[in-house]
Amino acid sequence: MKKKQTAGIVVAAIAIILTGVIGMASNLIKESAQSKMETKNKETLSSIFSSTEENFNLPSKDFVGVIDVTGTIQGSTGTSSVTTTGYNHSKSMKFIEKMMKSSSNKGILLYVDSPGGTVYHSDELYLKLMEYKEKTKRPVYAYFASEACSGGYYISMAADKIYANRNCWTGSIGVIVSFMNLKGLYDKLGIKEIDIASGDNKTMGSMGLDLTDEQRDIMQALVDESYEQFTSIVSEGRNMDIETVKKLADGRIYSALQAKENGLIDEVGSLDEEKKFIEKDLENSDITFYQPKNALNEIFSSLYGSVSDLKKKSDTEIAYDLIEEAKNGELLYYAK
Repeated sequence: MKKKQTAGIVVAAIAIILTGVIGMASNLIKESAQSKMETKNKETLSSIFSSTEENFNLPSKDFVGVIDVTGTIQGSTGTSSVTTTGYNHSKSMKFIEKMMKSSSNKGILLYVDSPGGTVYHSDELYLKLMEYKEKTKRPVYAYFASEACSGGYYISMAADKIYANRNCWTGSIGVIVSFMNLKGLYDKLGIKEIDIASGDNKTMGSMGLDLTDEQRDIMQALVDESYEQFTSIVSEGRNMDIETVKKLADGRIYSALQAKENGLIDEVGSLDEEKKFIEKDLENSDITFYQPKNALNEIFSSLYGSVSDLKKKSDTEIAYDLIEEAKNGELLYYAK
């Protein structure tokens, strides 16, 4: 009897041990599989998000690169890997650099639908396009959609041929710098700005202080210098006398027809009509018009924008947006 009990205890112990071993092995296998799955998923996501605008799969056949200049011409305003739709300065600069090194590239088409942007980024894009022309001896074309104002017009001075949609507004040749002055509001609320600065003009443009006459003169000098740069660029790009340009460059906006009559553009027509002109100009009816895409970013941006629109903004957020939109103290080639 004792032998049977002992045998039973031994069998039970062995069964318990085996169950534990099997369980541990099962957990180890499961954890290993999960780890491999997580690693694979991370690698996949990393691959997706690293496949950003810096990676261009340029066509092997002859192509014209299309640079989308939609929205404000400025640098990136965020650090997220999911970018917003519209103009992307970094992407455009790198795209031009890639095309310079491509033997398949035969030219550039600027698609412009922009009110303008910062003096710095507009000029940087213009200079890059001029570098492209100088190094490759290839043409640059521009198409104006609904608007191509100020900085949007500035960058197009690198173009050899400009088409504009018949409903396009263009021109606005000039420079503006705006300040948001909240001194009146501060006074009503009993708020006083106090700045410890190294000089009288270090606080120039502060929201709680009025500009002095000297500070206005300082800012006007900066605006005038950028204006001279703008008009000289137009004079060179459109092969016009500088005095003629300055008569047109009082900041006003022109219709497409008015712009053509004044020599600011070449043709009023559709995008398809300009593409046909480019094919004829390059003597290649099979040329591809290539524009790099980042569909994932556009999807995320669209979804994020939709969700953001549902959230009601606070008064503080609205005020902040107004200040951001005003570009306080920044030199702009921009149509207000």
